[in-house]
Amino acid sequence: MSPRLTLATARRVLQQVGADHRTLGLLIVVPCVLIGLLAWIYNDTQVFDRIGAPLLGVFPFVVMFLVTSVTTLRERSSGTLERLLATPLGKGDFLAGYALAFGALAVVQALVATGFAIWVCGLDVAGPRWLLVVVAVVDALLGTASGLFVSAFARTEFQAVQFMPAVVLPQFLLCGLLVPRELLPPALELLSDVLPLSYAVDAMRTLTTQPDAAGEVGRDVAIVLGYVVAAIALGSLTLRRRTP
Repeated sequence: MSPRLTLATARRVLQQVGADHRTLGLLIVVPCVLIGLLAWIYNDTQVFDRIGAPLLGVFPFVVMFLVTSVTTLRERSSGTLERLLATPLGKGDFLAGYALAFGALAVVQALVATGFAIWVCGLDVAGPRWLLVVVAVVDALLGTASGLFVSAFARTEFQAVQFMPAVVLPQFLLCGLLVPRELLPPALELLSDVLPLSYAVDAMRTLTTQPDAAGEVGRDVAIVLGYVVAAIALGSLTLRRRTP
């Protein structure tokens, strides 16, 4: 891998996304709209304070998964990836550049969504607010890495979208957001323990209830980052130059 090629790839991706106002809206505006809608639905109740922070981690994961998987597949199906890999650019440079670019977008997304949830919607957070942003960024990186990985198995953009029910929804159902994970049937609890979104939601929930949450949240963040690194590494092994 070459840092120069990785940064060049990241710059190219950021320029492409910056020129696409619809994608920018999906990345930045949609999470705020969803959080605001949730706060409005549960106005004058404690429900938003209980589930608002966990969803602040779920929404970036879902949005980044969708955008990254479709964008990567478009690069491959259009022949752009094949032309790029004919240069000294390697698969690792390509994936690392994508992760870096969308990581930068994730920081912006997390700052905007977290600020909107706290100062506009009135989300009550017991732990450090900056740590809430960190977890949201890591969750977005998880969505990016997952999208990069599954895009290798899709042939069309529609197929990439079809991976959402298979990859995202089971994690959403088992992450502890709907039912505490310890109350799940034993088999489902074991499955939940190996799904990365479970630890992302645990970290967000800890921040809303514990003022001294850095240690426990740090452990959950480290686990999620381990999944991010593993997904990018596997993605570099499975990434094809073009769609057959």
